[in-house]
Parts: sequence; C-alpha cells; structure tokens
Amino acid sequence: SSDAVLVAWELCKCFWDGGISKNVLQFLPCSGSQVGHRLTTHPEIDFIILTGGTDTGLSILSQTPGIYLAAETGGKNATIVTDMADRDQAIKNVILSAFGNCGQKCSATSLLILEKSVYDDPHFQQQLLDAARSIHVGSAWDFMNKLGTLIKPPSGDLERGLNDLESGEEWVLKPMMLDGNPQLWSPGIKYGVQPQSYTHMTEFFGPVLGVMRADDLDHAIRLVNQTGYGLTSGLESLDRREQEKWEKGILAGNLYINRGTTGAVTLRQPFGGMGKSALGPGIKAGSPDYVSQFMAFEEHGYPEVGVISEETALLRLANEWEIMLRWGAFGSHTEDIGKTVFAIRSYLFQVEQKFGRREDYFHIRGQENILQYLPIQNMIIRLHPADTLFETLARIAASRAAGCDCVVSLPEGLNNDVTTFLKGRYGKALLKNIEIVSRSDERLVQSLPETGRIRYAAQDRVSESVFQGAAKIGFYISRSPVYMEGRLELLQYFRQQSICNNYHRYGNLGERSELN
Repeated sequence: SSDAVLVAWELCKCFWDGGISKNVLQFLPCSGSQVGHRLTTHPEIDFIILTGGTDTGLSILSQTPGIYLAAETGGKNATIVTDMADRDQAIKNVILSAFGNCGQKCSATSLLILEKSVYDDPHFQQQLLDAARSIHVGSAWDFMNKLGTLIKPPSGDLERGLNDLESGEEWVLKPMMLDGNPQLWSPGIKYGVQPQSYTHMTEFFGPVLGVMRADDLDHAIRLVNQTGYGLTSGLESLDRREQEKWEKGILAGNLYINRGTTGAVTLRQPFGGMGKSALGPGIKAGSPDYVSQFMAFEEHGYPEVGVISEETALLRLANEWEIMLRWGAFGSHTEDIGKTVFAIRSYLFQVEQKFGRREDYFHIRGQENILQYLPIQNMIIRLHPADTLFETLARIAASRAAGCDCVVSLPEGLNNDVTTFLKGRYGKALLKNIEIVSRSDERLVQSLPETGRIRYAAQDRVSESVFQGAAKIGFYISRSPVYMEGRLELLQYFRQQSICNNYHRYGNLGERSELN
C-alpha cells in the first residue's frame, strides 16, 4: 500500500536480516491503481492475500475472476452496552477501541449501540465525553500523547464523517483539526445516529464514533447485523444469558466480551471476518488451518480414523455400505464407494475431535479464547459431467457431517452414472432430506446472493460465467480437490469464529474462581 511504504520497507529489512532471500520476499513500492493489476492478473500468480478495502478486493476479482483471493476487507464494527454492563469498564474499553490508533484499525469500534436506559443516562454520556476529552492528541514523539496523526488527510467517507451531521444527529464532542495540521484530529462523538443512515452503514476509518439507541439487546443485535459487515463486534454485559444470546445472534468473525475490539493476538484470537469483511474462504489468519489453504495436498492411502463415539444415521449408512462391499453389491462403483466409506468415517471423526468443538487452546486465567466452527448454511454441491461418483458422494456426506443445510445442483441435461446412482436406492439413503435441483449456470449465478457457498470438485469445472458472476459480489466458490481426509475436506463446510471473553472483573474471577 502506498500509505504504508515506510513500515513495509522496515518489515522487509527485518525478514532479509533474518535470512529470508530477496528472491522470496520482494519489496515493490508503487501505485496500486496503476501497477497492482499487473501483479494480480499475471498468469504466474496462484494466490493473493489482501488486507484492504472491499472495493479493492472486488476490483481484483473483476480483473481475474478465477483467482484465489484471501482478503480481510475492514468493517463497521460495533460495541453494544446493555443495562447489565459495568459502565465504567465499558467506557474504558470503548474509548480504547474507538480512538486507539486514531481509529484507523480495521477492528476499531466506530459504532456504539446503547440500550435505552444507558443511552438516556446523562451521567453515562458525560463520563464518555470526559474520557474522550482527556485523550492527549499530538505528535507521536511526545509519549504523553495517546492519539497521533492520521495516515493521510481525511477524504471521502472519513471527511464527511468528521464534518457532517445527518437528521437526528448531534455532536456531543465535535472533532477538530489541530495546529493547522490536516492529519491531526481530536476525537469526535455523535449521538442520535439513525438506523440505515450514512453513519450507521459506512466505515469511516478514523477518530469518530457514532452512538445509537436500542430498545433492548435483540434490537441492538439487529442494528449491528444490518451493516452487512462482520469483522469484529463487542458486548459489554455482566449477564451470562445476554452474552450467550449475543454470541448466537451476532454475525462477525471476532467477538469480544467485556474487552476492547482491537488488539487481537495471533493464535490466541485468530483474525478474520464474515459478510462484507471477508472475501475468500474466510479461514482466519493465525488459526491452525490458515496455511493449509495455500497448499496442494495429495492423498496416498486412506485416512486414519479413531473411535467415533456417536452413532449417527450417516455412520450406520457407511457401515451398511462396507458390508455390501464385501458382497460385491456395487459392481463398477466398488472403488468409489470404498473411498466414500473411509471418507464418511473421517468426516464424522473430525467433527467430533475438531470441528464440532469450542476449543480454548491457551487457558489464560481470567480470559476465555474460544475458536469454534460454524456450519455454512444454504450450501450448494454443484455437479459437473467430469465428477466421479466419489467426488459427488463425499461432498454430500461432508455437508451432512458438518450440519450444513445444502442442495445438490445439477447442470441442465446432466444424466450419467453418477446421477443414476443418486436417484437409486443407495443414493437416496445418502441424500436424506437433501434436495436435487437442475439449474443452468445463469440461474446458479442469480441464486448467489441467497447462497452461503458453492462446492465444486475442481477448479477447471467452474465455468467462466460462474466465476464472473461470483466476482461481482465477492462470492467465494470452493473448488479444491475432494479429500477423504476430514481435516482437509471439512474446511470447505465451516466458517471460523473467535470469541474472547474477559470473564474476570478487576482481577476477581467470581463464579469461575474454583474452575481455575
């Protein structure tokens, strides 16, 4: 990025000094708009990793619709404060999240949603105002200052956010340019932000905080989700019931309870969003799975599977097929069915051991750090004439094992051994409650806005028209090879979510003290 050339140069020097070859890591300061497309459209480029704006990500996809892009694209991040919050703690966390780093972190809180009793409390508003006013603004070389210069003078959305009010809004703290420096601004707080307004729906990326009034927690959750972004989200509440409701309702990749929304720690809080805050598969940076998306795996032999504790209809079906394989019941499909049986067991085992669990790998006293996997809903398994029976059955089985709500989609006129098997007795047993539909590529593209993900069996089986249609809205198409190994295949059927909960209160562990 042209805004971060000096930082990038110092970072590259660190890697080169550490022994990384300049053939491996290259530094290219340039105008992204003028030169970037020469890189992103080059045929030798296999993967692109981007941290930047949604528009930049969509531009890359429009230039090269079939490219593998893993992008974190910012967000309109909100913190909800309920009547059950520790209000002093909430103000501290909000101020740090909104104005730390001048509000120019992609995870910064730019929207504060207060339950009506908190919003209407003049004492809370005065405390929030006093806390923001107390921030020392000035040169970063003076360590007394906590808010320094912006990376560049405000323009576009940020300039409008710092200067304009909409209907119903009022400044309780008007941001001011200081010392005649267009990059130095004091914090701004505007109350009265209305649903669906410009301030509600727009990412400003600067030191301005919009405050909204919510009737209750359910209303607040709806206001957050209306933005369409889903990077980080915060809740200030001491009520476990409210915390659980919020976790289930908020659509965001990184959730924070009773702490700030910035400062994610690699591994501890793997980072990445949902909705307009992510383009690509959404595998979190810093998670155990991140690097796997850039690797080409080959399977040799069958996956190792341990004991599966829960007997499910899918496991019983695999056991039944294994018995029938011994009788030679599947004829020419024997190899494909055999691989599918191993795959089903691997999928079920990995769901029990990994994907179906909420794991805290760090066990920090006073802070939970949960990594969990959420099944993708409205999943489409898209078939192609070149798909093998295994590639078809394994994807259906994986979606069932993951708990996805899916549909099997056939190109119009497809009629071969695979479709014949699906319509027969054995196929129907696997397709339990899963619908088969026939759609042209054109109709498939039209359905993308209501679809969670499409799973193809290979890159070369996705038509150019589908890639182009997906690129327009930043829709990710899964097209990695189909694996028997559940740890690899199931990555295509889940989204990751990180939850960080500071459950201590001023160092007191409360009801959890005996558990630590």
